[in-house]
Amino acid sequence: MSLPILPTTVIGSYAYPSWMLTALEAVEAGKYGPTDERELYDDACLVAIRDQESAGVDVITDGEMRRWYFVQNFYRRMQGLEERPRLRKVGLYGYDSVPRYWPVERVTVPTGLGIVDEFKWTRTHTNRALKATCPGPITLTMHIQLKDKSLYADRMELAHDFAGVVNDELKALVAAGADFIQIDEPSFAIIPGQLDDYVALFNRATEGVKAKLAFHVCFGNLGSRPRGQRRYGWMFPAILDAKCDQLVFEFANREMCELELCRDIAEAGKEVGVGLIDVKSFWVEPPDEVAQRIRETLEFVPADQLSINPDCGFFQLPRWLAFQKLQTMVAGTKVVRQELGA
Repeated sequence: MSLPILPTTVIGSYAYPSWMLTALEAVEAGKYGPTDERELYDDACLVAIRDQESAGVDVITDGEMRRWYFVQNFYRRMQGLEERPRLRKVGLYGYDSVPRYWPVERVTVPTGLGIVDEFKWTRTHTNRALKATCPGPITLTMHIQLKDKSLYADRMELAHDFAGVVNDELKALVAAGADFIQIDEPSFAIIPGQLDDYVALFNRATEGVKAKLAFHVCFGNLGSRPRGQRRYGWMFPAILDAKCDQLVFEFANREMCELELCRDIAEAGKEVGVGLIDVKSFWVEPPDEVAQRIRETLEFVPADQLSINPDCGFFQLPRWLAFQKLQTMVAGTKVVRQELGA
């Protein structure tokens, strides 16, 4: 699908409408049957799609509305896991409040992650360019604790098992018609280890996948709070060896810090997905501010290698705010397109 210069897109997740949260409580209470649940998720995805279309976003997603807290639904599809007691149940919800698991045998995902079905459904409900999103192998390990080393020597061994799962899912997505796929992984600062190992893991997960691949490096966004060192520079130049077409970084909530790294990405022949909308703030950036951020980025990246997106997903924001931020992102981008004569 033909896209304009400086295409706008989203990272993946969209804000839940308020009615969905009360409906999910009814699901947990056993008040919904299978047909009710299907209607719930279908309607929520349609809300996300129509909001993105209405705001004028060029490349959209289904809002990841069928996923809970980004990855929790994937654990329900896995065999060999046992849910363990939560570390903390009182006070502010954080990274130590989420459900966690430990393996009781080698973990398998016999029917896949379900992302192919998400994509197929979404493809029939929009004419916009579509991006499929998939958690990377490290992301899938984040809520799994290794009790001992009898099953896995360390988290990286588990991640390598998941790399195969992700690779199968990505290839199935391509077979279903996906031509643009984003893989989401945490900043490598979150898990101790060697940077080269993480790049090799990403490359294993994407090996042989014949689609445009974006690599989103996330600092964390649970409750709009990061998790890990919020710097990219130390990852260079190793991260440029990742076999992807686009690197997706966040800049808005870091006051455009390290923007000069975009030059290295562009010179390596990759596109830049530049995060110019702060999803961790209630401030709605006006279009002229978005436009100025784009101009600053264009000092380092040619326009034909640049995509405009929020820093991260909108899951943690109220819907009215997420929609306004999408609108101003698109409006600011149009200003710069006109300046470029596009």
